[in-house]
Formats: sequence, C-alpha cells, structure tokens
Amino acid sequence: MCRLFINADSELWKSRTRSLRIDGVSTSIRIENFFWSTLKEIAARDRMTVSQLITRLYYESIDAEHDLGNFTSFLRVCCARYLSLISAGEISHALDEELGNIAADGILERERIRYHHRENLFKSLLRDCRKN
Repeated sequence: MCRLFINADSELWKSRTRSLRIDGVSTSIRIENFFWSTLKEIAARDRMTVSQLITRLYYESIDAEHDLGNFTSFLRVCCARYLSLISAGEISHALDEELGNIAADGILERERIRYHHRENLFKSLLRDCRKN
C-alpha cells in the first residue's frame, strides 16, 4: 500500500507560494503543487483563473459567516472534497461541466450521509482490531 503514496512524484507535495489580490489587498497563499493543480482544474470548469476562484471562495465564505482563520486549510479541503465528489459519482470529471450550475443541496446531503456512514464503519473496524 505505501508504495502507492511513497513512489508518487515528489513535485506533488512541494509547496509553492502564489500572490494575489483580494479586495485590493495583496496576500500570499502557500500550498502544495497537488492542490494548486486541483484548484486550477476547479477554476477551469467555471471559466475562471485560480485567483478568481480563490477570491470568490473567500467572499462566499465571508457571506456564509465561516471562520477563515486558516484559509489555506479550507482550500485544501475544497480540493479533497472536489476529488471525493468525483470519486463518489456526484459530479462528473468532465471539465466542460460547470460546478456553478450543479444543484448542491442533494449532493451535500448525500455527502453528509456518506461521511457519517464511513466514520461509523471506521469506528467498527477499530473496535474489531482492538478485539484481536
């Protein structure tokens, strides 16, 4: 199992810093190349640049009254969820399907159910491991 992760291209986990302007203020975001690539894909689906996507996520997060104490963590989780939703078949991997046009409510509810189901499964597996 570990070879799958250990032998991946080391460029994926190298960090890169990008500067952008949000609300006229220059800011820098440092995340791994894997996440920059995923953000680029997400942005391309809705015909945006990565900077436009990040700015939009920032403003929508503020509008939703989210705590933006660690915005880079939020971006990483956005990327992981995007890939997870593709894996679950909730969204297409086709780049021509705009994410802004997707009906999110049903997807979010199914995602919550899957997450809780998996958490319960993990707890059960852990209990079984402790018994042995």
